[in-house]
Amino acid sequence: MSYTMLNNEAIKKHDYAPESLEGAALSFIRECCEELRFDMSKATSMSVEGIDFDGTSLKKNQIPFNMEKDIDRLCMENAVDRFLKSGKKEDAFDVYFCYLEMFVGDYQKTRRMIELLSEYEANGSGLLMKHRDHYSHSVYVFVLGLAIYESNKKYRDEYKKYYGIQDDKEAASHYLQYWGLSSLFHDIGYPFELPFEQVCSYFEVEGDKRENRPFVAYHDLEGFIALNDRIRSELSEIVTEKDFNSINEVFAYILTKKMGDVYGFTEEKMLKILTEKPTKPNEFDHYMDHAYFSATVLFKKLFEEMEIKIQAEHLDALTAILMHNSLYKFCIAHYKSEGNKPFKAELHPLAYMLMLCDELQCWDRTAYGRNSKKELHPMGCTFDFSDNNIRAVYLFDEREMAKVNCFKDEYLEWLQNPEKDKAPSLKAYSGMYIKKNGVSGFQEDIERIVDLQDIRLKVETGLAEHIHAGNRSYLSDSNFINLYNFAIILNGRWGNMSWKKAKLAGQEEQFLSDDKVFEEFADGFKSLSLEYKLSNINQAKAFAKYMNMIGCFYTDKSVDFEQVEKFTDDELAIIGKAEHQRWLQEHYDMGWTYGKVEKDKRDFERKHWDMIPDFNGFDVSEEAAEQNYDRLDKATQDKDTEPMECMLAMLKMFDGLRIYRID
Repeated sequence: MSYTMLNNEAIKKHDYAPESLEGAALSFIRECCEELRFDMSKATSMSVEGIDFDGTSLKKNQIPFNMEKDIDRLCMENAVDRFLKSGKKEDAFDVYFCYLEMFVGDYQKTRRMIELLSEYEANGSGLLMKHRDHYSHSVYVFVLGLAIYESNKKYRDEYKKYYGIQDDKEAASHYLQYWGLSSLFHDIGYPFELPFEQVCSYFEVEGDKRENRPFVAYHDLEGFIALNDRIRSELSEIVTEKDFNSINEVFAYILTKKMGDVYGFTEEKMLKILTEKPTKPNEFDHYMDHAYFSATVLFKKLFEEMEIKIQAEHLDALTAILMHNSLYKFCIAHYKSEGNKPFKAELHPLAYMLMLCDELQCWDRTAYGRNSKKELHPMGCTFDFSDNNIRAVYLFDEREMAKVNCFKDEYLEWLQNPEKDKAPSLKAYSGMYIKKNGVSGFQEDIERIVDLQDIRLKVETGLAEHIHAGNRSYLSDSNFINLYNFAIILNGRWGNMSWKKAKLAGQEEQFLSDDKVFEEFADGFKSLSLEYKLSNINQAKAFAKYMNMIGCFYTDKSVDFEQVEKFTDDELAIIGKAEHQRWLQEHYDMGWTYGKVEKDKRDFERKHWDMIPDFNGFDVSEEAAEQNYDRLDKATQDKDTEPMECMLAMLKMFDGLRIYRID
């Protein structure tokens, strides 16, 4: 099943429990999304005569069109699997990249949104009192939504009914596209909220209220949110009864139509709220709502800059993003009030899922804020999605047992005289541990936000060893904002005689600094399939690991170590064998096998003579990779070391980094 245009026997079967987060999410991509992005007018099986070759692999017209789409889907599946195993933002990057390439378009046009979020958050959030990661968080939210959709028939039925889709595969593919847009980009507006919080943190005095401090607000937004004539015309095809002049007007209309009657607000009232959200944070308890900017920036990026044709589902994704933070909780539902109405999926399935998953996803999030670093947060979570329900066990680091036991002792002591003082807390552990009538405050909060009558939730806590043990970080440290640029050059230098001449002359940096050269390389990279683009990206990501293996590291700091200008032969040998193992594993993960075929048929048959002859299995050991490496000729071995030498020049050029030897 599933990979109809590929050799299914060559693709690794997952051994995750089907009711787990990993099992449900990966099954959704593999089984539910069969024929994703297929053109049904072209071949949908390898067993037909006159098969087309309209698809792209290393080059155009090498493989069938729908085979390329199946390979893209396998890329997405493997990217999700890698991320769930590591939790690293570098692997979160792959998931973003796959989604953008598959559903939005050229990554080059959208990269700034997600790269800015990651780098700005990592570098600017240390000035805040409270702040945690939102980059990897968004990918976890995305995966969680896939798992719930796959495992929960009640939600699936509600989604299909809402969008009038009867076919299960069509519905799953539809959900993947628009849920991905909602979840992966729901926090891209944080660069607007961070300066606001930085000012608040700068003036923060214990016991003082925010209303007594200076604050940041955003003005002169009229031009930013105004609609051009083309967008207004496209919107008129979706909403025939109304003409819009601004993004705020579009959002106010859609929200009112979907839920105004249920929650008792008018279009005029919602428009006033959206207008004042960024300009008068003092009217909203002195908080800036990043969700407003996430939705607004994404609207402009998709429809104004990229000129993507507006669909009603796009607007659903944008309004889901708009609602996920404070707008719904404090301006629409007033969810802590006595008359609170938990949000039902039938009103807006994407918004429902985003609010649910955003609340559930609080594990494995890097703490940036000064106070956040001191708090106890779950480092992992195991899920059981059996019987249309959600059982979540949040796992805390067992090395923090002393802190946990201290809290429990304080809490038991407080229970003896609860009127005397405020209850002790240990965020987020205490919110999950302390229960009233069998329900924790954490779970109760979620139940007040979204209606869980049809999806029963049970929250528990546990202790565990480090979740991502073995997926260690390395001494080398850098922004990965230039990862895409690295991949472009790693691909472009293949067979480029000018690059070879520059390398021999020691003029790599000068050569790569030529704008015309980079444009040529970028155009070549864009013509590759998603599989080959990811291969170059993952080759660049592996560099830090290889530096660690040979006792080197790179940094932008001034350090008193020997600077590396060139790798030794022994170092290159180590790097070459490690890179060959990575290359082999990558290919086996993508369904390639060993075979002697003509070069122009290699991508169609997915066989390569540099892979391991008579290899059985899917996981490549270091020993097996080394034996295979030794059988290759020198020219082939050099393919694994030359890219790493190229990284020496690129690190200097793009990141201002230098490589040093530890000894």
